[in-house]
Amino acid sequence: MDLVTVRWFLRVAETGNVTRAAEELRISQPGLSRAIARLQHDLRAPLFDREGRTLRLNAYGAIFREHAEHLVATEDAARRALAQAADPEHGEVGLAFLHTQGSVLVPELLRAYRATHPRVGFRLTQGSAERIEEQVVQGHADMAITSPRPEGLAWHLLTTERLRLAVPAGHHLAVRGAGEQGEVSLTEVADEPFIVLRHRYGLRSIIENLFREAGIRPKIAFEGEETRTLRGLVAAGLGVAVVPPGDAVAGVVEREIAGARRRIGLVWVADRTRPPAVENFRRFVLAHAAECAVEEQRDGH
Repeated sequence: MDLVTVRWFLRVAETGNVTRAAEELRISQPGLSRAIARLQHDLRAPLFDREGRTLRLNAYGAIFREHAEHLVATEDAARRALAQAADPEHGEVGLAFLHTQGSVLVPELLRAYRATHPRVGFRLTQGSAERIEEQVVQGHADMAITSPRPEGLAWHLLTTERLRLAVPAGHHLAVRGAGEQGEVSLTEVADEPFIVLRHRYGLRSIIENLFREAGIRPKIAFEGEETRTLRGLVAAGLGVAVVPPGDAVAGVVEREIAGARRRIGLVWVADRTRPPAVENFRRFVLAHAAECAVEEQRDGH
């Protein structure tokens, strides 16, 4: 049984006449009759009762028609989905990103892209670096905005963030000047408890590298899953935290850490076929990053 024959069956069921159905389908009447006979043989059930020159569905035919209509509708939907996937203006993009990029960078990219491509849909996933990289590798996401740079995936730098030390409002680093630009060093809080992200988060590995470079063996007071939680616990006086730029939290003062940076990049599987909508968005993100870099250089001068 094939879907062409199923479509022919539905036409015969609608017209009630093989000759008329064959004319509408632009095939020969004998060929259509043989196809219906093969279908009934495959299904091991008669589908029509003959009343003079008219064919009417019997009980078996009525049951099969319901399923035949579903099969045809499913094929039509699949063809429409494939056509949309091949159309850069109607496809869907699977984008995964770090929690910390959900308030500024990702909304900025989506807003700018949808301004000129309003019919492109997005399937968004938020999570830790480990989770969203798995999403890309497994094909559940087309690309991801993450940090640090993962192994085995194509990578392009989007932006660089200056990391900050979050301290309670009454902390000594919050009330005094610390260098010309207010920068601090992790050695100044080496003996204080730290509030950090769990190990599967990319920022945790970056922070651990900073600890090693500063010769610090930190006392971990708490391991969280969101930077806003880290800031909230700092406000409660449980310790200090290294955080990326983000929304301000009452009771917390943030100072930039000298030499502490986090590189945010776009990752994807290099040798995987990308539908036009996905490839167009990928190129847009890379071009947007290049434009921002030029603006930053101009502002720096």
